[in-house]
Amino acid sequence: MRYDSDLLYRPPGEWKSYLLQCTIGCSNNKCTFCGMYKEKKFRIRPVAEILEDIDMARVYYGPDLERVFLMDGDAIIMKTEELLQILDKLYKTFHRLEKVTLYAGPKSTLSKTPEELRTLREAGLSRAYLGVESGSDQVLQFIHKGCTADEMLLAGRRLVEAGIDLWVTIILGMTGANGEGGDWEEHILSTAKMMNAMKPRHLSAMTFAPAKGTPLGEDVLAGRFEVCSADHVLEECRMLIEHLDVDPLHFTSNHASNYLPLKGGLPEDREKFLDMIDQALAGKIRLRKTLNRGI
Repeated sequence: MRYDSDLLYRPPGEWKSYLLQCTIGCSNNKCTFCGMYKEKKFRIRPVAEILEDIDMARVYYGPDLERVFLMDGDAIIMKTEELLQILDKLYKTFHRLEKVTLYAGPKSTLSKTPEELRTLREAGLSRAYLGVESGSDQVLQFIHKGCTADEMLLAGRRLVEAGIDLWVTIILGMTGANGEGGDWEEHILSTAKMMNAMKPRHLSAMTFAPAKGTPLGEDVLAGRFEVCSADHVLEECRMLIEHLDVDPLHFTSNHASNYLPLKGGLPEDREKFLDMIDQALAGKIRLRKTLNRGI
């Protein structure tokens, strides 16, 4: 298999997937908190090369692959005809293939018509991961997400309406301890409101952890941005869970960045989650240490 570097990124849930590199880097690549693709210049690989890689994967892995993740950060930006070629080749090559997934950028998703998205779903595009981060326009602007809250909501709704399994990620603690990035309650309440309107099937709430070499990481080092305390992050998580009414919703907050691992379903696990958070705030549950990303 051919990759542009030795450092490969994929969602935690795709650890069993064959990683097929379709694009290099991220089409936005301006988010101030993210260091994943900062040294990469975004480009789309030629389809002929991607199809060759699928043949190489058939030789290397055999015919029984069940999951494929299309790298890098925004494979949905490819022309629909090219994605259809890739999907067709994958399902013809691996007859036990169950899922093909990718990261979806909001602007790239909106560049496709609802009909194109439905066609991709019918061709076997199973799931899209959408980094929403926040439902707040102020926060999205602060982190240079490259879209408005309305655009983010529309992108998510189009994926859901196309029948694509939508997995959203949001980030707790994104406004900073002193409100450098906005009002934290507005961040959480607007995010819950967006999720209730978007209705993803999965929602992962991660916690901001400064990454070395990123603008926001540099702000932390310079004292311009103060990372939220564990208790504050727990309060944000509590407020989020209280205001989510998506049913059903697979909810996780068990990433390495999270102080208190939570995993289950809403609404059935709401009271259990809230009780765990309350116990943690009372010092009755030991919290994880802060994720260190080199800062």
